[in-house]
Amino acid sequence: MENIAVIGAGAIGRAWAIVFARAAHPVALYSRSASTLSAAAGLISASVESLREFGLLDEPPHAVKGRIRMVTELEDALHGAGYVQENIPEALAEKQALFARLDEIAGPEVILASSTSTIPASLFAAGVKGKHRCVVAHPVNPPYLVPAVEISPAPFTAHETVARTTDLLASAGQVPVVMKREIQGFVMNRLQSLLACEAVRLVEGGYASPEDVDRAVRDGLGLRWSFMGPLETLDLNAPGGFKQFAQVFAPIMHAIDASPEAAPRAWSGEAVQKIDAERRSRVPLSEHAARVLWRDRRLMALIAHKRAIETRG
Repeated sequence: MENIAVIGAGAIGRAWAIVFARAAHPVALYSRSASTLSAAAGLISASVESLREFGLLDEPPHAVKGRIRMVTELEDALHGAGYVQENIPEALAEKQALFARLDEIAGPEVILASSTSTIPASLFAAGVKGKHRCVVAHPVNPPYLVPAVEISPAPFTAHETVARTTDLLASAGQVPVVMKREIQGFVMNRLQSLLACEAVRLVEGGYASPEDVDRAVRDGLGLRWSFMGPLETLDLNAPGGFKQFAQVFAPIMHAIDASPEAAPRAWSGEAVQKIDAERRSRVPLSEHAARVLWRDRRLMALIAHKRAIETRG
């Protein structure tokens, strides 16, 4: 199996290491900090053990963990790698410098992919000599549980790079979302941002509490969205399909979209403080990390349930 280099051992990097190791790829997980790698090893172990507990791992946890080696030298991480997944913080200058160095070290056929959620490849890779092999592969957090990955090429990215990245990620159990051209926020963050901004506006305008807004998605829209997308949802909401839905409801949606309450504007400090205060009353920061683990285990249970009902048809 192709060797994978995962650059950055934070939450996303750790999750990517699990994705590729679970798919039988040897993985080199890189960080300059030995203590970061030590912490990552413990967290990866706990996650893999949980996957096994929920029936989402087809082999013993030690087999997956055994494919991941921790390295503190970039050259060591890239040695023999066929694909690189970068996961450093969202800072353009840092990504530009790192991709220039990756391009110098990695062999000419190695794909250089970024997990960035905000920076298009045309910005961080424009000055890279081998820019044709650079691409965005933006996951949903955490990618070892949520499989969708946006593959966003720059105008200079080679078609072969997109095809190889798509094939690799699909073979690793991910679900590629291949973009035809760049746009800020890609696909998922654009959809998520619209929903998040409207959620804040509803609280800010006094229309609903933060918890009731969350309920509307958690116990309403989100139940359908866990197994079908928004366009299929609309298609199934009218007996005549999406065309009939659009004829009846599109004018209403357009009016909502154009309403003054929906005009683009910054979130007020008061709204941010109100929402954060309610969230902290429910989950203090001291319990935040534990809540993240709770989220992951809930996702595992949901994935296991979906697999079971899909098997039954």
